[in-house]
Amino acid sequence: MMKINFYLVWFMMMLISSFLLFYFGMLLNFKDFTIMLEFCLFSVNSMNVNYILLVDYVSMTFMSVVLFISSMVIMYSYSYMGGLSNSSIRFLFLVVLFIISMVLMIISPNLVSIMLGWDGLGLVSYCLVIYYMSNNSYIAGLITCLTNRIGDVGLLICISWMVSYGSWHFIFYKEYFSDYLCFLIFISCFTSSAQIPFSCWLPAAMAAPTPVSSLVHSSTLVTAGVYLLIRFHNQLFFSKFLLFLSVMTMLFSSICANYEFDLKKIIALSTLSQLGLMMVSLILNMVDLSFLHLLTHAMFKSLLFLCSGIFIFYMNDNQDIRLMGSVCNCMPFTTSCFNISSLALCGIPFLSGFYSKDLIVESYSLLNMNTFIFIMFYMSLGLTSSYSIRLLYYSMIMNNKLMSMNIMFDNYSLMKLSIYFLTFFSVFFGCVQMWMINLDMEMSIMPFFLKIMTLLMVIMGLWFGIELFNFPFVLSMKFYFFNSKMWFLFSHSFYLYKMFYKIGLYSNNYIMMWGEYYGAMGLSYYLSKSSLFIQNLINNNIKMFMITFIILFLFFI
Repeated sequence: MMKINFYLVWFMMMLISSFLLFYFGMLLNFKDFTIMLEFCLFSVNSMNVNYILLVDYVSMTFMSVVLFISSMVIMYSYSYMGGLSNSSIRFLFLVVLFIISMVLMIISPNLVSIMLGWDGLGLVSYCLVIYYMSNNSYIAGLITCLTNRIGDVGLLICISWMVSYGSWHFIFYKEYFSDYLCFLIFISCFTSSAQIPFSCWLPAAMAAPTPVSSLVHSSTLVTAGVYLLIRFHNQLFFSKFLLFLSVMTMLFSSICANYEFDLKKIIALSTLSQLGLMMVSLILNMVDLSFLHLLTHAMFKSLLFLCSGIFIFYMNDNQDIRLMGSVCNCMPFTTSCFNISSLALCGIPFLSGFYSKDLIVESYSLLNMNTFIFIMFYMSLGLTSSYSIRLLYYSMIMNNKLMSMNIMFDNYSLMKLSIYFLTFFSVFFGCVQMWMINLDMEMSIMPFFLKIMTLLMVIMGLWFGIELFNFPFVLSMKFYFFNSKMWFLFSHSFYLYKMFYKIGLYSNNYIMMWGEYYGAMGLSYYLSKSSLFIQNLINNNIKMFMITFIILFLFFI
């Protein structure tokens, strides 16, 4: 009996669907056309329950990118997770469930079905993070799941609130929404996109297998919030407080990445930095540029994760970059792909990341923003280059430390094939997408120095990253712990949790008293009293008959 190769089946299905959807999305963009498909699920009297799919170039293009990266991750996982074993097949179907939840969220203009997709993402990501079943995985899974649950509260309140607008199809009403409703949506998306103060779960979720990290932290779970904001976007979104939080997220994650030694956590913190950039561009009303950066970032970040997975795979499950020196001697092809994706992340000209990042920074420079935000914005750009060159130095240039090189080799495998395709798209996808969306028609006229400021900050970041190795440890160890532990953000949130818990416990006593008096306990008390009274009546029916007879007799007299 022939065993079906589920990995091959799902890989082919997703790859073909991805190319078809990309072609269809570009056609819709060219025609400036949107299709809405409505299905009647059931009808009761005059009430119809309909399900609507929104098919436009945004949903089609994003879905094609998600499916393409998913197909590459599935091909990569076949070698990485151990072929067709039972646990490997279970992993595959968890990944497929995750992708289906994301697709459900992408194509729906209805907030209720978006909530279903959002919940699916949260629950399946929990199952994927705890896949290795260690204590660290369980704790990381709980942090991931519970932080994302906070966002669900905002979405549920919005679903209840939107009943007053007449429908949950938000696409028709988004110009009329209240400021508070938009703020709730923003807070919900902040949890999913791990902005301050919800940043802790993103590095913690690195306990998942590397293919999961590549999928979850490049194009699905973390970008779900950004995509939802692109869909909900109207002019009410500008808020100086939210802008400050997003810029702080960019800066804080870049600084922390410069003091981290876990390979996957460094890449996770760089994802956090790019999510901050997308949020900033959304708040400043640059929706198309934010969407372009969302697509290009998905390509090179998934490649970065998959290359790091190959390093971990061949280095005996080691993730510490201090033990990784001279990898380029043994794995030149993987190292080349890794460096291409790092350069694309920095925004080096004519790679994929350059087209979106440069346009965002130039458009930002033309806005009337204050100097403080301006300096922080450019500092975060330089720090991105700094941690990229640090990663390059530790993994490629430093001498090998303590690790045996006998098991490292760069032979042909499905893992290498998947990173080859992603490298090709990491180089060309940005410019192709920019020309197809017609963003190259926008012209930014500014002074020469300001025009090359982005490139100067990237070069300065590279220089600063090289100089950082020569710094002696002059500062206190507390400073290094402070930066490597994400500014102790989790402990700050613990104090908040403690405060809310005490308030909740104090108010809970009063709620319980009211609940006991008017709720189930009070109801059961009165029911038992009334049943006893009726029981007494039934037991003493002759006495009652005589008493009522005497009372009636006296009344008639």
